Amino acid sequence: MTDANEGSDVSRRDYLKVAGAGTIGVTGLAGCMGGGGDGEATTTEDESTTESDGSGEETTTEQATDYNKLEVQHWWTGGDGNKAVTALFEGFKEKYPDIEVNQNPVPGGAGQNLKTVIKKRVLNNDPPSSWQAWPGAHLQPFVDADKLKDIGDSVWSKNSMKSAYKQGPKDAAKPGGKFVTVPINIHRLNNLFYNKSVVEDAGVDPSSISKPSDVVAAMKKVENNTDAVGMAHQTKSAWSTSQLWAQVLLGEYGKDTYVAFTEGKVEENKEAIKDSLSIVKKYKNYFNDDAGSISWTEANKKIINGEAAFFHQGDWAAGMYRGQDGFEFESEWGQVPFPGTKGIYALNMDSFPFPKNNPSPKATEKFLQYCGSVDAQERFNPKKGSIPPRTDVPKDKFGPFLSRQMDDFANSEAQVKSIQHGLALPPEIKSNFGDAMSTFTSSWNVDKTYKQLKQAFN
Repeated sequence: MTDANEGSDVSRRDYLKVAGAGTIGVTGLAGCMGGGGDGEATTTEDESTTESDGSGEETTTEQATDYNKLEVQHWWTGGDGNKAVTALFEGFKEKYPDIEVNQNPVPGGAGQNLKTVIKKRVLNNDPPSSWQAWPGAHLQPFVDADKLKDIGDSVWSKNSMKSAYKQGPKDAAKPGGKFVTVPINIHRLNNLFYNKSVVEDAGVDPSSISKPSDVVAAMKKVENNTDAVGMAHQTKSAWSTSQLWAQVLLGEYGKDTYVAFTEGKVEENKEAIKDSLSIVKKYKNYFNDDAGSISWTEANKKIINGEAAFFHQGDWAAGMYRGQDGFEFESEWGQVPFPGTKGIYALNMDSFPFPKNNPSPKATEKFLQYCGSVDAQERFNPKKGSIPPRTDVPKDKFGPFLSRQMDDFANSEAQVKSIQHGLALPPEIKSNFGDAMSTFTSSWNVDKTYKQLKQAFN
């Protein structure tokens, strides 16, 4: 599960200040390491031959094994994430048995602790080989500070990656215009989950709801005809409502307005932004009474228990349904794209970047090539409860729900990046956005929240 509760991110100012002030130190460090122009440590080049196995994958015959130890940091220390990353490294070890791997996980804080560690290490020119990171604008400070390597030729030219990835994930992998990271999974955000018995008893057809504002009438019908609440939700922390608002904006006003907001065109889209906030405020009337004191998992249990009709969340929510005996997809629960967003896939992703001053450049190159392969993504994603960013991964291991998500992704006309998870907003602006949405969930004041959203980009 990719939790959306984030901690402090590295601001663009932090990186630029250190990068500017530390130019001499960085150059000197590179010279001491004997690296090339990008400050990488040198290793003996491995010699290898590659050939195609007919599936778009390249098989590699290694002829030398002089690799520095690969150090990868991540926050997947429990649950589905741990199972997935274990499967990933098992596959990597099978393909490259001579590369020694040091998984150096940093648990806690829903990723905050890892971000803090990475910030210090990167600014001190002592990065790990790679680490778990959201792609897109989240990596922009690293790009601005010239801390990431262009891997367009060394990694993205392998395993048919450029043709197998759709445009949205590819764009997220090159926040500064050059490929610097490899997305390994996708969690979809524009989902509306529902308890099938509840909506049937209420006489509501989720697939017929055409836009977010129409969800209000559907929830009212649920509460008039059943004992369930219209929508399970948590407001204890703001991130769930931030996600919800983003999908309302996307579904009610379309992709162009959504993207324009992420580009800071707030005043130009004032009415759309304020109306979307007003729609979410109307939703609040149909939330569970304990929304302010429970977690998202506790809210999700209300779908399982038949206490709520609808639930918006990333598709990690389906992991709870799959783990519940007797609660089967399409018989007990269902999912539709959030109203108004059919044909669009809202992306939240994890990726592995390639830092400069890399302690194991050749091993890291092999690891990132592997992460972009069919084999890696077929091992990792079913256990993670996510789908591959590659569109050519077989669906056999994914089950009915994720298989349908894979079809929706492959057939999507557009893929938009998550606002809440930092793919669409750089850290400093995302932090300001989070402050505005915290104001919203505490006051439900549309005008005040709009003003803060406008200020968030200044």
